Parts: sequence; structure tokens; C-alpha cells
Amino acid sequence: MISEAQFQKELELIISNAIREDVGDGDHSSLACIPASAQGKAKLLVKDEGIIAGVEFAKMIFHYVDKDMKVETFINDGERVKYGDVVFHVSGSSQSILKAERLVLNSMQRMSAIATKTKMFVDLLEGTNTKVLDTRKTTPGIRAIEKWAVKIGGGENHRFALYDMIMLKDNHNDFAGGIPQAIAKTKQYLIDNNKDLKIIVEARNLDEVQQILDAGGVYRILLDNFDYETTKKAVAMIGDQSLTESSGNINEKTIRNYAECGVNYISSGALTHSVYNMDLSLKAI
Repeated sequence: MISEAQFQKELELIISNAIREDVGDGDHSSLACIPASAQGKAKLLVKDEGIIAGVEFAKMIFHYVDKDMKVETFINDGERVKYGDVVFHVSGSSQSILKAERLVLNSMQRMSAIATKTKMFVDLLEGTNTKVLDTRKTTPGIRAIEKWAVKIGGGENHRFALYDMIMLKDNHNDFAGGIPQAIAKTKQYLIDNNKDLKIIVEARNLDEVQQILDAGGVYRILLDNFDYETTKKAVAMIGDQSLTESSGNINEKTIRNYAECGVNYISSGALTHSVYNMDLSLKAI
């Protein structure tokens, strides 16, 4: 994953771009009827149930819009919520609260849905040694908050983007002339460019697993769309030579079975691309 400083920069970019998109040259609805001197207070109301996420991000948004806004938190990121719960109060300029409202709600609704789904997957793996990973199947422009939500839900982040890890998938291997060639070229590339990046290689069958093991130097082997029995065989073959990851056909009905095959990680794009936003609202009080 990227550094904490890089991650914070991504969050700042999300906020600045979202405010640019939403506010433009001004929130004329508020400017037209609410005095600049007016002070107000609002509550973040839960109208659903699940895992709340985005509280700390909401504070960043409020502070970006108006550094004088104050947030009093009652429920923190990662805690379970139910209908009627109040997560926080925000107070300050009424115009500022309204300017930040939609970005706060859009972000928290999305993040909470992701955290809730992630927590469900994590709970299904209780008692195993397998960890849940996200993927790059994220919403363009807001990857940082979606991956943050996965962490809040108890999952772990895969690579952040194309630049912080090497991942040789089937197309890379085929275009390179095969798995041995792709791995050899990658190792040389890292030497030539003085880069220290972990290498993950995808395998489509046990023969490809063996090719990866013969090449050596691979951090994790991705077992893509393997059935349960083949996954068990692959895990036994790999032993402690590399970490293992299952992907493909992962859902709430299959994830426990894959974990019981002994893999270290299970990755699922569904954590970020197939969720329904949690129902939240910001109400004046």
C-alpha cells in the first residue's frame, strides 16, 4: 500500500474535487435565503443498520469547508448502528453546514455500505487464519475512501493502484510469452529501475502454480477461479514458498469454504462494486 502521507493527499484531492464539482461559484440556494451570520446545528441520523464509516472523513470535509465548524461525535467509525441512532452533531455557520451536507452524506453512505459488507465477510471467516482483501474494482476518483471503508470493516487493502505493487495477471503472462518469461522480465525491470515492489502472480491451474514456484521470488500466488479441491492441492504445493490468495466466485456462500482450503487471503471486488448505500440524513436541530 501507499504511504500514509500519500493516502492523506488522496483524501484531500477527493474533497477538493468534490466541493469544486458540487459548489462551483457558490451554493446559491443557501446564499439567497440564509444570512452569512446565521449559526446552526445538525445531526447525522441513521435510517438503516450496519457498520458506520466515514465519521473521520466527514470531519475532514467540514473542516475543509469551514475550519470553524465543530463536530461532537457519539458513534465512531467501525461501530454498529441501528435505525434512529445519532452519529454526531455539527455546529457552526448554517451556510457552511449546507455546503458540506451532500458530500458528507454521499461519502458516509457509500463508506458505511462497504464497511458493512466487509464486516459480514470478515465475520464469516471467524476462526480461520484467512484475511479479506479488496481489489482495484473501485469507483473512479474515490478509491481512497472506499479502501478506507474496507479497513474500517475489518478487511485489508490489496495494492492501492498500479504503481505500488507488481501483479502479473493472465494477460501480462500471455503477452510476455508465458509465466517464466513474465517473472524473469519483472525481476530484471525492478533491478534496472531500482524499485522494491512485491510481486503477485496469477495462476489459472496447478501447472501454472508449479511454473511460478519454479521461477521463485514471488510474494503471493493468486489462485483465480480454482474450485475447492484444486485450491487445497495448490496450497499444499505452495507451502511456505509464497503466500496464497483466492479470487473469483467469492460470495457469502463460498468464502468460508475457500478459507477452509488454507489460503492466506481471499480477495473480492464485490466489497466495493456491489453494495447498496446505507440510508443516512443530516437534519437541522
